[in-house]
Amino acid sequence: MTTVLILGSGPDVVKCRDWDLSGVDQIVAINNAWRVRPDWTVSIFPDDFPEARWPPNGAGRVVRSDEYVPAHTRFGGVVYAGGTMALTASYWALDALAPTQMVYFGCDMVYAEAGPTHFYGAGTADPLRADPTLQILEAKARRLQAMAAREGCALLNLSDGPSRLTFPRGGLGDVATPEPGDAGAVRRALGLEEAARCFVASGRYWEEADRIDPAALREIDAAWLAAYDAEAPQAAMALT
Repeated sequence: MTTVLILGSGPDVVKCRDWDLSGVDQIVAINNAWRVRPDWTVSIFPDDFPEARWPPNGAGRVVRSDEYVPAHTRFGGVVYAGGTMALTASYWALDALAPTQMVYFGCDMVYAEAGPTHFYGAGTADPLRADPTLQILEAKARRLQAMAAREGCALLNLSDGPSRLTFPRGGLGDVATPEPGDAGAVRRALGLEEAARCFVASGRYWEEADRIDPAALREIDAAWLAAYDAEAPQAAMALT
């Protein structure tokens, strides 16, 4: 089994500082999360991430857009897959590291109205910015779950608090089973993606905004939720 731990910058991520990670093969740190533990192996961040916050040279592998955009493209593109760094890191890891299990901590994408939003204090709630591709984060998580299952990879959320990730909860060392969702519903969701014609190979979808139909993306999101919960479409539409 190959296990990849993906660390985000949620307030609780500091709890992992004392964990025994001898059973983890790769530690992928998103944005500032390389500061949490010194044994991270991969640091991944967007091109506009301030240089002052980059990890030290030579401390580990650094992944930038020239690597993660092609991975997104392989799995359907950032418009459909979602552009948060937690999702981006996941698709890159599926492509580059071939894990059999990915486990998440500090990637819940839930931001308190008061108090710290990140382990280092207050930060910008990136997934909540105005973005037609990020209407329903739970749907993007379900899509990732289905794509990972196709690669023989299970997903597990180590958080015990509120989370936008829809993956099963568990503890470090637990072994999860890939969950592909309902096969017919997954085919429908992928068919809707193809019909919407919103794919942007470069990943720079904001430069081709006229090609993106928010209503079509809402329908796609509802379809991905329905792949795991037959009652989900109505709930999804109620969020818009």
